[in-house]
Amino acid sequence: MSFLEYRIKTAPTGLRKVLHLNWPLILLITAVAAVGWLMLYSVAGGRMEVWAEPQMKRFGVGFVLMLIVAFTPIWLWRNLSALAYLTSIILLLVVEFFGTVGMGAQRWIELGPVVIQPSEMMKFTLVMVLAAYYDWLDPKKTSRPMWVLLPVVLIVLPTILVLMQPNLGTSLMLLMAGAAVMFCAGVSWWYFIGVAMLAGGAVAGVFLSRGTPWQFLHDYQYRRIDTFLDPTADPLGAGYNIIQAKIALGSGGWAGKGFMQGTQSRLNFLPEKHTDFIFTTLAEEFGFVGAFSLLSLYGLIIAFCVISALQNRDRFSQLLILGVAANLFFYIAVNLSMVMGMAPVVGVPLPLLSYGGSAMLVLLVGFGLVQSAHVHRPR
Repeated sequence: MSFLEYRIKTAPTGLRKVLHLNWPLILLITAVAAVGWLMLYSVAGGRMEVWAEPQMKRFGVGFVLMLIVAFTPIWLWRNLSALAYLTSIILLLVVEFFGTVGMGAQRWIELGPVVIQPSEMMKFTLVMVLAAYYDWLDPKKTSRPMWVLLPVVLIVLPTILVLMQPNLGTSLMLLMAGAAVMFCAGVSWWYFIGVAMLAGGAVAGVFLSRGTPWQFLHDYQYRRIDTFLDPTADPLGAGYNIIQAKIALGSGGWAGKGFMQGTQSRLNFLPEKHTDFIFTTLAEEFGFVGAFSLLSLYGLIIAFCVISALQNRDRFSQLLILGVAANLFFYIAVNLSMVMGMAPVVGVPLPLLSYGGSAMLVLLVGFGLVQSAHVHRPR
């Protein structure tokens, strides 16, 4: 036994938990958040108080929450998973009847000075309850139809509630995150093939229903699809955002125009430059090198999560960590596909970079769950 191993094993319980934290993961998360503060400072024209300073305060609160969650035994989160899921469902119902409307959607709940978005909470409470379910279930029953039905209901119920807000981006992420946990739990491939075929039929139904009394999507969502297929059809209207985003991405070149030198963001050609389209600002100012560096940091975060899951012998912890990693991946994939014109604009923020409170705090709590599983893993 080395001296360091001896010190860790003989340290007090609280100190031992600090030593067992996944510190590389914490440093990577902080590094990505720092890039976000830098870009928010830039798009505000060199002013901290507009977006960067509030975002730093939110990260500080979220970081404390992450540590509190991390130091809480993982078995407690397993026991609370059903309650957390049920609470999120109730909050989604509250949004439906009493929620605050903003930008044409009803997604938020105002609690005095605090505004929460329950759909963000659901992304992780869904992962928690599915991980707890498959931890309880005999692995031999994983692919039996009767035991596949319950997790499908657990996924579909919040998806429908979120889609009614309407929030197409988050509802798709709930479906993908839930499917990822089921896949990692060992559910048979044939179910996913069947769902893929049904999804193809559903997409066809969406297009065929347009203009009918029973159309599946809202008119603004159809306009987003039109814009995705041909942004130049309405360059000053619906297609404006994506056209300007592509200009910003392309103008950055290899090394970018330099910090605070991006013309698209500085001259306000680029809308939502501090939220959903912040990646285009980074690509314009730091070019391919900066964009690739950011994606590398994201890739390392996901890799450390996967490694932590593989090192863990507790089934709940494994599925929980992989579910959080899948959520992060879908956050990134959907946002980048959106700003590069590879998918319709659905309003999904870039994690730890985009300005906003709910997504930042909930994501850090999700990383707290990853840390809790890592700290309290069987040794």
